[in-house]
Amino acid sequence: MSTTHRSTQHSRGLAPVAATEPPPQARVVVIGLVAALVLGGLVYSSSGQVPAILFALGLSLGFVLFHSRFGFTSAWRQLVAVRQGKALRAHMLMLAVACTLFAPILANGIGFKDVPALPTLAPIGFGLFVGSFMFGVGMQLGGSCASGTLFAIGSGHTAILLTLGGFIGGATLGAYQFPWWTNELPSHAPISLTDWFGGYAGAWAASLVLMGLVVGATYLLARNRSVPDVEPAPVAEGAARIVRGSWPLWVGALLLAGLNAATLWVSGGAWGVTFAFALWGSKILDLVGVDVLSWGFWQDPANLAKYDAGIFAEKTSVMDFGIIVGALIASAAAGAFVLHRRVPLRLAVGAVIGGLLMGYGARIAFGCNIGAYFGGIASFSLHGWLWGVMALVGTYVGLAFRPLLGLTNPKPSDSIC
Repeated sequence: MSTTHRSTQHSRGLAPVAATEPPPQARVVVIGLVAALVLGGLVYSSSGQVPAILFALGLSLGFVLFHSRFGFTSAWRQLVAVRQGKALRAHMLMLAVACTLFAPILANGIGFKDVPALPTLAPIGFGLFVGSFMFGVGMQLGGSCASGTLFAIGSGHTAILLTLGGFIGGATLGAYQFPWWTNELPSHAPISLTDWFGGYAGAWAASLVLMGLVVGATYLLARNRSVPDVEPAPVAEGAARIVRGSWPLWVGALLLAGLNAATLWVSGGAWGVTFAFALWGSKILDLVGVDVLSWGFWQDPANLAKYDAGIFAEKTSVMDFGIIVGALIASAAAGAFVLHRRVPLRLAVGAVIGGLLMGYGARIAFGCNIGAYFGGIASFSLHGWLWGVMALVGTYVGLAFRPLLGLTNPKPSDSIC
């Protein structure tokens, strides 16, 4: 998620500038609040209480993502390029807390209004390995991940609209070809750590041990290297920092874990992002006469029910809308909403290619950095860990291609954000 106004410089390998305190953009805040009320009212009136709650959770996620600048794209880039593991350690904190919150909900199996709470599990097959690798490459070329794309758009980064367009196109193509990846290629049934370690308590303990090993590995990787560990200074202090300044990574980690657990409890499933992109793209094709319902992906009863429910009822769709609006309100309140109208050609090409790779990769890998990596690991699914490993490999390849698109990679002298 290197696409916010401070981390954009960092994504090109530049140290962040000293923070100043810009005034709040009251008009944009009002626009965001009105949009939140209108969209929230539309979701509630057309789809009911649960989608409206999910929209509100999306607003909260957008607010947290913007203020914490919580990085997925930048975390893997920093680890591979300069062996800086601070952001990845924040991932492990987030995942540890999420596992702790998910375990009792999943063990009980019942959420809000007696909705069954189910773990995010996925098969282990070619689609998982190829798709997560593609996603890792695409993150570094497109300059953001799935959630980062949404909150960057809300923050005014119009260049990321190109990434979103590629995302939607890639996810829709992935939905079209999804049956080939799942039916024609060999795969193993989903594997839950609860089966290996005797239930949720054992899976939780094993997950924490594995996360501790990852944290230790980041310190070993940085051993004997001068790696800076500096975050940008907040633009506000005290209580004003809640709405005006950047938050420490650990705050973002805790809040994202809590909001994901709330999503699980309310909806019966973990937070996801990219299913909505396939839904939006398919709806657009449907409008121009393409028979998308003949695709094997949409003939699946669960997917068809979501398609029929529509964009103002389907979980990931309403939450994605909420993230964009929440980030808009947060960035304007911080005085950081800026529309970027000029996009260099090479950057535009990278944004589209990156979006296409991420959209397609997420669909065939059963999720993105949120749905597969975050939700999968928090649900004690082996596929979440494998997704993370392959995305890291893809990051290594993506870094090699970034200079071709006018993007520079971090240097050991750079600080992180």
